[in-house]
This record gives sequence, structure tokens and C-alpha cells, in this order.
Amino acid sequence: MTKKDFEQPEEGDEVLGEEGSEAQVSDPDSQEDIVEDDVAEEDELTVEDILGAMQSDEATVADAPAAEHDLLLDLKRLQAEYANYRRRTEEQREAEIERAKGAVAKGLLPVLDDLDRAEKHGDLEEGTPFTQIAEKLRGVAERMGVTAYGVAGEAFDPQQHEAIFQAPTPGVETATVLEVVEVGYRLGTTELRPAKVVVAVPAE
Repeated sequence: MTKKDFEQPEEGDEVLGEEGSEAQVSDPDSQEDIVEDDVAEEDELTVEDILGAMQSDEATVADAPAAEHDLLLDLKRLQAEYANYRRRTEEQREAEIERAKGAVAKGLLPVLDDLDRAEKHGDLEEGTPFTQIAEKLRGVAERMGVTAYGVAGEAFDPQQHEAIFQAPTPGVETATVLEVVEVGYRLGTTELRPAKVVVAVPAE
């Protein structure tokens, strides 16, 4: 049998064991953290970056060859048209919401009129179930943005008031609301119903 000589490490030589080999391999988690930090730094955009991008786009269009220049202009025009389309769509959606709210509010007006008549006749006594229901209905209308208008003594405005009768009154210099027969209602800036009034006019 042939003897095989095994070299023994001499004193002072470094011996890499399992711990040494593992030390040379970096921690995977730390590498992932470094990569994530780099990506986060790249994702953070400043105002200067955005303005620079817009200027670079314009410069790209200006410096582009003739054939590409037309294509880039078409692309920018399509982007502008899409932005206008989104704006119009949003405005139409808001208009539809207002119309729907107006339809619901108009359906409440006869009920609010009945509550006003009941209050004038003294039928809304405090603490009664009928009064509680009336307060809840009026609260719903108020939260929707429905407001009533039309008060005796205010100046007559044909844009807001509907004159059902004119009463010549001595001492009156300008047309004035003498009596409110039916209050008017608005929903925001939308007119739901004009106030029906008796108008005091100057006597001849």
C-alpha cells in the first residue's frame, strides 16, 4: 500500500472554517434592503424632475427628425384630447348627480308644503310624533342642500318670485312682497321652484 502524505498546516497559517466561509457570503436580506433603498430613491420625483421631463419632451419634439416630429406632435395632441375628454366626463358626471339630487328634492317639496301648512294651523305641537317626523324630513332636505326662500317685506324680484296678484298699496314706492303664498326652494344654485307671492305695488 502506498502511503499518502497529508500536509499539515504550519503555525501562523490561516485556516478558513465554516465561519470564515460564511463571512465571505453577504447577507441576502441586507442585499435586498440595499436594492429597495435604491429603488425608493429612484421613485422619489421632485418638482424639478417633472419640469425637467416636460422641458425634455418639448426639446425632444423640437430636435426630432421631420418624420418623427409629426408623430410626436400627434402623440401630444392625443394626450391633450384625452385630458379634455376626462375633464368633460367628470363635469357630465357631476351634472348628472346634481340632476338626480334635484329630482329627489322636487319630490320632497309637496311634503314640505304640507308641513308648513300644518305648522301654520298649529298641528305641529312640540313633543308629538308628527313634529318629530317633520323635523326629520326637514333635516333630510337641509342635508341635501335644499333651502327655502321668500319672505314678506323683501323687494320683489321676478327672477326669484312669481307674482300671483298685485295689490296697489299707498305709500309703497317699489314693488315689495306683501305676502308669501308658497315659499320657493333652491338646491345649491339650482332653482327648484320660485316663490309664489302677492306683490304690493305703488298706488296710482
